[in-house]
Amino acid sequence: MDLLHERCGGGDLGKRDCKVCIRVPGRGAGRHQEVGTFTTTTSGLLELRDYLLAHEITVFGMEATGSYWKALYYLLEATDGIEPWLLNALHMRAVPGRKTDVTDAQWICRLVEHGLVRPSFVPPVEIRRLRDLTRYRTETCQERTREVNRLANLLEDAGVKLSLVVCDIAGVSALEMLEAMADGERDTEVLASMARGTMRRKHGELVEALTGNFTDHHGFMVRILIRAIRDASTRIAMLEEEIKRQIAPFRRQVELLITIPGISTTVAHVMIAEMGVDMSRFPTAGHLAAWSGLAPGNRESAGKRKRAPTRHGNVWLKGGLGVAALAIGRTKGTYLAAQYHRLRPRRGEKRTIVAVAHSMLVSAYHMLANEVPYQDLGPDYFTRRLGEERHRRRLIAQLDALGYDVALQRREAV
Repeated sequence: MDLLHERCGGGDLGKRDCKVCIRVPGRGAGRHQEVGTFTTTTSGLLELRDYLLAHEITVFGMEATGSYWKALYYLLEATDGIEPWLLNALHMRAVPGRKTDVTDAQWICRLVEHGLVRPSFVPPVEIRRLRDLTRYRTETCQERTREVNRLANLLEDAGVKLSLVVCDIAGVSALEMLEAMADGERDTEVLASMARGTMRRKHGELVEALTGNFTDHHGFMVRILIRAIRDASTRIAMLEEEIKRQIAPFRRQVELLITIPGISTTVAHVMIAEMGVDMSRFPTAGHLAAWSGLAPGNRESAGKRKRAPTRHGNVWLKGGLGVAALAIGRTKGTYLAAQYHRLRPRRGEKRTIVAVAHSMLVSAYHMLANEVPYQDLGPDYFTRRLGEERHRRRLIAQLDALGYDVALQRREAV
Protein backbone atom coordinates (compact mmCIF):
# COMPACT_ATOMS: atom_id res chain seq x y z
CA MET A 1 0.00 0.00 0.00
CA ASP A 2 1.07 3.56 -0.65
CA LEU A 3 2.60 5.49 2.23
CA LEU A 4 0.86 8.85 2.51
CA HIS A 5 2.12 10.12 5.88
CA GLU A 6 5.72 9.38 6.85
CA ARG A 7 5.42 10.67 10.41
CA CYS A 8 2.03 9.85 11.88
CA GLY A 9 0.47 8.66 15.09
CA GLY A 10 -2.70 7.19 16.52
CA GLY A 11 -4.21 7.18 19.97
CA ASP A 12 -6.85 5.25 21.88
CA LEU A 13 -8.28 7.59 24.51
CA GLY A 14 -9.99 6.58 27.70
CA LYS A 15 -11.02 8.43 30.81
CA ARG A 16 -7.78 7.69 32.70
CA ASP A 17 -5.05 7.33 30.08
CA CYS A 18 -4.24 7.39 26.37
CA LYS A 19 -2.39 4.65 24.51
CA VAL A 20 -0.30 6.19 21.73
CA CYS A 21 1.42 4.62 18.75
CA ILE A 22 3.71 6.53 16.36
CA ARG A 23 5.34 5.41 13.12
CA VAL A 24 8.35 7.24 11.67
CA PRO A 25 11.04 6.41 9.09
CA GLY A 26 13.48 3.75 10.33
CA ARG A 27 16.70 2.31 9.04
CA GLY A 28 16.83 1.93 5.32
CA ALA A 29 13.36 1.54 3.86
CA GLY A 30 11.92 0.21 7.09
CA ARG A 31 9.56 1.86 9.54
CA HIS A 32 10.13 2.50 13.24
CA GLN A 33 7.19 2.10 15.64
CA GLU A 34 6.85 3.19 19.27
CA VAL A 35 4.00 2.68 21.73
CA GLY A 36 3.55 4.73 24.89
CA THR A 37 1.00 5.56 27.59
CA PHE A 38 0.10 9.04 28.78
CA THR A 39 -2.39 10.23 31.37
CA THR A 40 -5.36 12.33 30.29
CA THR A 41 -4.74 15.09 32.83
CA THR A 42 -3.57 18.44 31.49
CA SER A 43 0.06 17.74 32.39
CA GLY A 44 -0.15 14.32 30.73
CA LEU A 45 -1.61 15.75 27.52
CA LEU A 46 1.08 18.44 27.42
CA GLU A 47 3.68 15.70 27.77
CA LEU A 48 2.03 13.84 24.90
CA ARG A 49 2.10 16.97 22.73
CA ASP A 50 5.81 17.48 23.42
CA TYR A 51 6.42 13.81 22.62
CA LEU A 52 4.72 14.17 19.22
CA LEU A 53 6.62 17.39 18.46
CA ALA A 54 9.93 15.74 19.39
CA HIS A 55 9.30 13.00 16.83
CA GLU A 56 8.03 15.53 14.24
CA ILE A 57 4.61 13.87 13.93
CA THR A 58 2.51 15.68 11.33
CA VAL A 59 -0.81 13.78 11.55
CA PHE A 60 -2.33 12.26 14.68
CA GLY A 61 -5.57 10.24 14.54
CA MET A 62 -7.94 9.55 17.42
CA GLU A 63 -11.26 7.77 17.69
CA ALA A 64 -14.39 9.81 18.44
CA THR A 65 -15.40 8.07 21.65
CA GLY A 66 -17.61 9.98 24.07
CA SER A 67 -16.11 13.33 24.98
CA TYR A 68 -12.65 12.06 25.93
CA TRP A 69 -11.15 13.16 22.61
CA LYS A 70 -11.99 16.85 23.02
CA ALA A 71 -9.22 17.95 25.38
CA LEU A 72 -6.47 16.34 23.27
CA TYR A 73 -7.99 17.46 19.96
CA TYR A 74 -8.28 21.09 21.06
CA LEU A 75 -4.71 21.04 22.37
CA LEU A 76 -3.27 19.64 19.12
CA GLU A 77 -5.52 21.93 17.08
CA ALA A 78 -3.73 24.93 18.62
CA THR A 79 -0.29 23.37 18.04
CA ASP A 80 1.62 24.28 14.88
CA GLY A 81 2.92 21.36 12.87
CA ILE A 82 0.44 18.69 14.05
CA GLU A 83 -2.87 18.06 12.28
CA PRO A 84 -5.34 16.21 14.54
CA TRP A 85 -7.78 13.83 12.86
CA LEU A 86 -11.03 12.85 14.55
CA LEU A 87 -12.03 9.45 13.15
CA ASN A 88 -15.40 7.75 12.93
CA ALA A 89 -15.42 4.54 14.97
CA LEU A 90 -17.44 2.76 12.26
CA HIS A 91 -14.58 3.28 9.78
CA MET A 92 -12.03 1.45 11.92
CA ARG A 93 -13.35 -2.04 12.45
CA ALA A 94 -10.33 -4.16 13.38
CA VAL A 95 -10.07 -7.97 13.32
CA PRO A 96 -12.37 -9.50 15.98
CA GLY A 97 -10.61 -11.23 18.85
CA ARG A 98 -7.62 -8.86 18.82
CA LYS A 99 -9.02 -5.96 20.78
CA THR A 100 -6.85 -4.12 23.30
CA ASP A 101 -6.11 -0.43 23.82
CA VAL A 102 -2.59 -0.85 22.44
CA THR A 103 -3.69 -2.72 19.32
CA ASP A 104 -6.36 -0.08 18.78
CA ALA A 105 -3.72 2.66 18.83
CA GLN A 106 -1.51 0.67 16.43
CA TRP A 107 -4.45 0.02 14.11
CA ILE A 108 -5.43 3.69 14.04
CA CYS A 109 -1.84 4.66 13.31
CA ARG A 110 -1.59 2.21 10.38
CA LEU A 111 -4.89 3.44 8.92
CA VAL A 112 -3.73 7.06 9.08
CA GLU A 113 -0.32 6.12 7.67
CA HIS A 114 -1.84 4.70 4.49
CA GLY A 115 -4.71 7.17 4.18
CA LEU A 116 -7.41 4.56 4.71
CA VAL A 117 -9.55 6.85 6.90
CA ARG A 118 -10.80 10.40 6.56
CA PRO A 119 -10.99 13.00 9.32
CA SER A 120 -14.44 13.92 10.60
CA PHE A 121 -15.78 17.45 10.44
CA VAL A 122 -14.98 19.43 13.59
CA PRO A 123 -16.27 23.02 13.44
CA PRO A 124 -14.21 26.03 14.54
CA VAL A 125 -14.25 27.31 18.10
CA GLU A 126 -17.02 29.91 17.72
CA ILE A 127 -19.33 27.36 16.08
CA ARG A 128 -18.55 24.78 18.79
CA ARG A 129 -19.54 27.25 21.50
CA LEU A 130 -22.77 28.05 19.71
CA ARG A 131 -23.40 24.31 19.31
CA ASP A 132 -23.11 23.77 23.07
CA LEU A 133 -25.76 26.44 23.65
CA THR A 134 -28.25 25.27 21.01
CA ARG A 135 -27.98 21.61 22.05
CA TYR A 136 -28.51 22.44 25.70
CA ARG A 137 -31.46 24.63 24.75
CA THR A 138 -33.00 21.74 22.83
CA GLU A 139 -32.48 19.37 25.75
CA THR A 140 -33.93 21.89 28.21
CA CYS A 141 -37.01 22.43 26.02
CA GLN A 142 -37.52 18.68 25.90
CA GLU A 143 -37.06 18.49 29.67
CA ARG A 144 -39.67 21.23 30.17
CA THR A 145 -42.10 19.40 27.89
CA ARG A 146 -41.67 16.22 29.93
CA GLU A 147 -42.42 18.09 33.15
CA VAL A 148 -45.55 19.65 31.61
CA ASN A 149 -46.71 16.19 30.53
CA ARG A 150 -46.13 14.86 34.04
CA LEU A 151 -48.22 17.73 35.39
CA ALA A 152 -51.02 16.92 32.94
CA ASN A 153 -50.99 13.26 33.96
CA LEU A 154 -51.05 14.21 37.64
CA LEU A 155 -54.13 16.40 37.09
CA GLU A 156 -55.85 13.51 35.32
CA ASP A 157 -55.11 11.38 38.41
CA ALA A 158 -56.81 14.04 40.53
CA GLY A 159 -59.80 14.27 38.18
CA VAL A 160 -58.99 17.91 37.31
CA LYS A 161 -59.76 18.44 33.60
CA LEU A 162 -58.03 21.80 33.23
CA SER A 163 -56.40 20.76 29.96
CA LEU A 164 -59.86 20.59 28.31
CA VAL A 165 -60.37 24.33 28.85
CA VAL A 166 -56.92 25.93 28.60
CA CYS A 167 -54.55 25.51 25.68
CA ASP A 168 -51.42 25.45 27.84
CA ILE A 169 -51.55 24.15 31.40
CA ALA A 170 -48.12 25.75 31.93
CA GLY A 171 -49.50 29.20 31.13
CA VAL A 172 -49.68 32.05 33.64
CA SER A 173 -53.36 31.63 34.56
CA ALA A 174 -53.22 27.85 34.78
CA LEU A 175 -50.12 27.85 36.99
CA GLU A 176 -51.65 30.43 39.35
CA MET A 177 -54.77 28.29 39.75
CA LEU A 178 -52.70 25.16 40.38
CA GLU A 179 -50.48 26.91 42.90
CA ALA A 180 -53.57 28.12 44.77
CA MET A 181 -54.90 24.56 44.81
CA ALA A 182 -51.55 23.30 46.11
CA ASP A 183 -51.72 25.91 48.88
CA GLY A 184 -55.09 24.57 50.02
CA GLU A 185 -57.67 26.54 48.01
CA ARG A 186 -60.54 24.25 46.97
CA ASP A 187 -63.29 26.75 46.09
CA THR A 188 -63.63 26.38 42.32
CA GLU A 189 -65.34 29.78 41.99
CA VAL A 190 -62.32 31.48 43.56
CA LEU A 191 -59.92 29.44 41.43
CA ALA A 192 -61.81 30.21 38.20
CA SER A 193 -61.76 33.94 38.99
CA MET A 194 -57.94 33.87 38.71
CA ALA A 195 -58.25 33.51 34.94
CA ARG A 196 -56.73 36.27 32.87
CA GLY A 197 -57.46 37.74 29.46
CA THR A 198 -59.84 35.88 27.16
CA MET A 199 -59.92 32.91 29.54
CA ARG A 200 -62.32 34.87 31.77
CA ARG A 201 -65.07 34.13 29.26
CA LYS A 202 -64.74 30.44 30.18
CA HIS A 203 -65.60 30.93 33.86
CA GLY A 204 -68.31 28.27 33.91
CA GLU A 205 -66.16 25.75 32.07
CA LEU A 206 -63.25 26.40 34.44
CA VAL A 207 -65.47 25.81 37.49
CA GLU A 208 -66.50 22.46 36.05
CA ALA A 209 -62.95 21.49 35.00
CA LEU A 210 -61.38 22.39 38.36
CA THR A 211 -63.80 20.20 40.29
CA GLY A 212 -62.07 16.94 41.22
CA ASN A 213 -60.45 14.88 43.97
CA PHE A 214 -57.40 17.09 44.53
CA THR A 215 -55.58 15.97 47.70
CA ASP A 216 -52.60 17.22 49.68
CA HIS A 217 -50.44 14.65 47.93
CA HIS A 218 -51.41 16.12 44.57
CA GLY A 219 -50.61 19.58 45.95
CA PHE A 220 -47.11 18.49 46.98
CA MET A 221 -46.42 17.01 43.53
CA VAL A 222 -47.84 20.08 41.77
CA ARG A 223 -45.49 22.40 43.68
CA ILE A 224 -42.46 20.32 42.67
CA LEU A 225 -43.51 20.12 39.02
CA ILE A 226 -44.28 23.84 38.76
CA ARG A 227 -40.87 24.62 40.24
CA ALA A 228 -39.22 22.36 37.64
CA ILE A 229 -41.19 23.97 34.79
CA ARG A 230 -40.27 27.48 35.87
CA ASP A 231 -36.63 26.53 36.37
CA ALA A 232 -36.51 25.11 32.84
CA SER A 233 -38.20 28.25 31.46
CA THR A 234 -35.62 30.44 33.19
CA ARG A 235 -32.74 28.42 31.76
CA ILE A 236 -34.25 28.57 28.27
CA ALA A 237 -34.54 32.37 28.51
CA MET A 238 -30.90 32.66 29.62
CA LEU A 239 -29.76 30.41 26.78
CA GLU A 240 -31.76 32.43 24.25
CA GLU A 241 -30.03 35.63 25.34
CA GLU A 242 -26.56 34.06 25.10
CA ILE A 243 -27.34 32.51 21.71
CA LYS A 244 -28.46 35.91 20.39
CA ARG A 245 -25.16 37.38 21.54
CA GLN A 246 -22.97 34.68 20.02
CA ILE A 247 -24.95 34.41 16.78
CA ALA A 248 -24.40 38.12 16.03
CA PRO A 249 -21.39 37.53 13.70
CA PHE A 250 -23.58 35.19 11.62
CA ARG A 251 -26.59 37.49 11.36
CA ARG A 252 -26.37 37.60 7.56
CA GLN A 253 -26.47 33.79 7.33
CA VAL A 254 -29.46 33.66 9.68
CA GLU A 255 -31.32 36.19 7.51
CA LEU A 256 -30.66 34.03 4.45
CA LEU A 257 -31.80 30.78 6.07
CA ILE A 258 -35.09 32.16 7.39
CA THR A 259 -36.12 32.99 3.81
CA ILE A 260 -36.67 29.23 3.37
CA PRO A 261 -40.34 28.44 4.11
CA GLY A 262 -40.66 26.61 7.45
CA ILE A 263 -37.23 27.64 8.75
CA SER A 264 -37.68 29.69 11.92
CA THR A 265 -34.97 31.71 13.64
CA THR A 266 -34.52 28.90 16.18
CA VAL A 267 -34.01 26.28 13.45
CA ALA A 268 -31.61 28.62 11.62
CA HIS A 269 -29.55 28.89 14.81
CA VAL A 270 -29.43 25.10 15.06
CA MET A 271 -28.37 24.75 11.42
CA ILE A 272 -25.50 27.20 11.79
CA ALA A 273 -24.42 25.65 15.09
CA GLU A 274 -24.30 22.14 13.61
CA MET A 275 -22.94 22.59 10.08
CA GLY A 276 -21.25 25.99 10.34
CA VAL A 277 -21.30 28.63 7.62
CA ASP A 278 -18.24 27.54 5.59
CA MET A 279 -19.71 25.24 2.95
CA SER A 280 -16.28 24.62 1.37
CA ARG A 281 -15.84 21.85 3.97
CA PHE A 282 -18.42 19.85 2.00
CA PRO A 283 -17.55 19.28 -1.68
CA THR A 284 -21.21 19.15 -2.75
CA ALA A 285 -24.69 19.48 -1.28
CA GLY A 286 -24.89 15.68 -1.45
CA HIS A 287 -21.92 15.36 0.89
CA LEU A 288 -23.63 17.67 3.40
CA ALA A 289 -26.86 15.67 3.15
CA ALA A 290 -24.99 12.39 3.67
CA TRP A 291 -23.08 13.81 6.66
CA SER A 292 -26.29 15.03 8.27
CA GLY A 293 -28.05 11.67 7.72
CA LEU A 294 -30.72 13.01 5.35
CA ALA A 295 -29.47 11.25 2.22
CA PRO A 296 -30.88 7.86 1.14
CA GLY A 297 -28.80 4.88 2.15
CA ASN A 298 -27.20 2.54 -0.43
CA ARG A 299 -27.95 -1.16 -0.45
CA GLU A 300 -27.40 -2.92 -3.75
CA SER A 301 -26.85 -6.61 -4.33
CA ALA A 302 -26.80 -8.63 -7.57
CA GLY A 303 -27.67 -5.49 -9.51
CA LYS A 304 -30.82 -4.86 -7.49
CA ARG A 305 -31.32 -1.76 -5.38
CA LYS A 306 -33.04 -2.54 -2.10
CA ARG A 307 -34.62 -0.32 0.50
CA ALA A 308 -32.04 1.13 2.87
CA PRO A 309 -32.57 3.42 5.88
CA THR A 310 -30.84 6.76 6.21
CA ARG A 311 -27.59 6.89 8.14
CA HIS A 312 -27.38 7.98 11.77
CA GLY A 313 -25.86 11.35 10.86
CA ASN A 314 -26.24 14.49 12.93
CA VAL A 315 -29.36 13.94 15.04
CA TRP A 316 -29.49 17.58 16.18
CA LEU A 317 -29.55 18.93 12.62
CA LYS A 318 -32.01 16.27 11.49
CA GLY A 319 -34.28 17.05 14.42
CA GLY A 320 -34.35 20.78 13.68
CA LEU A 321 -35.03 20.28 9.98
CA GLY A 322 -37.64 17.65 10.80
CA VAL A 323 -39.59 20.21 12.85
CA ALA A 324 -39.36 22.67 9.95
CA ALA A 325 -40.52 20.03 7.45
CA LEU A 326 -43.46 19.13 9.68
CA ALA A 327 -44.45 22.80 9.81
CA ILE A 328 -44.35 22.95 6.00
CA GLY A 329 -46.95 20.18 5.88
CA ARG A 330 -49.43 22.56 7.52
CA THR A 331 -49.02 25.21 4.80
CA LYS A 332 -49.75 25.69 1.11
CA GLY A 333 -48.57 27.88 -1.71
CA THR A 334 -44.86 26.97 -1.86
CA TYR A 335 -42.69 24.41 -3.62
CA LEU A 336 -41.85 22.64 -0.36
CA ALA A 337 -45.53 22.44 0.61
CA ALA A 338 -46.35 21.00 -2.84
CA GLN A 339 -43.55 18.45 -2.41
CA TYR A 340 -44.87 17.46 1.02
CA HIS A 341 -48.49 17.00 -0.10
CA ARG A 342 -47.36 15.17 -3.25
CA LEU A 343 -45.19 12.62 -1.44
CA ARG A 344 -47.18 12.02 1.74
CA PRO A 345 -50.00 9.84 0.28
CA ARG A 346 -47.61 7.28 -1.21
CA ARG A 347 -44.54 7.47 1.03
CA GLY A 348 -46.00 8.17 4.45
CA GLU A 349 -45.37 11.10 6.75
CA LYS A 350 -41.98 10.05 8.14
CA ARG A 351 -40.32 9.51 4.76
CA THR A 352 -41.93 12.67 3.44
CA ILE A 353 -40.47 14.68 6.31
CA VAL A 354 -37.01 13.31 5.49
CA ALA A 355 -37.43 14.18 1.81
CA VAL A 356 -38.58 17.75 2.52
CA ALA A 357 -35.83 18.23 5.10
CA HIS A 358 -33.33 17.05 2.48
CA SER A 359 -34.63 19.68 0.04
CA MET A 360 -34.30 22.36 2.71
CA LEU A 361 -30.72 21.34 3.48
CA VAL A 362 -29.70 21.32 -0.20
CA SER A 363 -31.20 24.80 -0.62
CA ALA A 364 -29.37 26.02 2.50
CA TYR A 365 -26.07 24.68 1.16
CA HIS A 366 -26.30 26.65 -2.08
CA MET A 367 -27.62 29.75 -0.31
CA LEU A 368 -24.73 29.84 2.16
CA ALA A 369 -22.14 28.93 -0.46
CA ASN A 370 -23.28 31.67 -2.86
CA GLU A 371 -24.80 34.10 -0.32
CA VAL A 372 -28.13 34.34 -2.11
CA PRO A 373 -31.68 34.28 -0.67
CA TYR A 374 -34.11 31.43 -1.21
CA GLN A 375 -35.85 31.32 -4.60
CA ASP A 376 -39.10 29.37 -4.48
CA LEU A 377 -39.90 27.23 -7.53
CA GLY A 378 -43.62 27.74 -6.95
CA PRO A 379 -46.45 25.43 -5.89
CA ASP A 380 -47.11 24.46 -9.54
CA TYR A 381 -43.55 23.31 -10.19
CA PHE A 382 -44.39 19.62 -10.47
CA THR A 383 -47.27 20.36 -12.83
CA ARG A 384 -45.08 22.54 -15.03
CA ARG A 385 -42.33 19.92 -15.00
CA LEU A 386 -44.67 17.30 -16.43
CA GLY A 387 -46.08 19.67 -19.04
CA GLU A 388 -49.67 20.78 -19.37
CA GLU A 389 -50.70 18.15 -21.91
CA ARG A 390 -49.23 15.23 -19.96
CA HIS A 391 -50.78 16.44 -16.73
CA ARG A 392 -54.17 16.81 -18.41
CA ARG A 393 -54.01 13.25 -19.81
CA ARG A 394 -53.11 11.86 -16.42
CA LEU A 395 -56.05 13.55 -14.70
CA ILE A 396 -58.45 12.34 -17.41
CA ALA A 397 -57.09 8.79 -17.01
CA GLN A 398 -57.72 8.95 -13.25
CA LEU A 399 -61.31 10.09 -13.76
CA ASP A 400 -61.81 7.42 -16.45
CA ALA A 401 -60.61 4.76 -14.00
CA LEU A 402 -63.29 5.95 -11.57
CA GLY A 403 -65.98 5.45 -14.24
CA TYR A 404 -66.49 9.01 -15.49
CA ASP A 405 -66.69 10.16 -19.11
CA VAL A 406 -64.94 13.50 -19.37
CA ALA A 407 -65.20 16.13 -22.10
CA LEU A 408 -62.94 19.13 -21.59
CA GLN A 409 -63.33 22.58 -23.02
CA ARG A 410 -60.77 25.29 -22.45
CA ARG A 411 -62.09 28.31 -20.62
CA GLU A 412 -61.69 31.61 -22.44
CA ALA A 413 -59.32 34.06 -20.79
CA VAL A 414 -61.05 36.97 -19.10
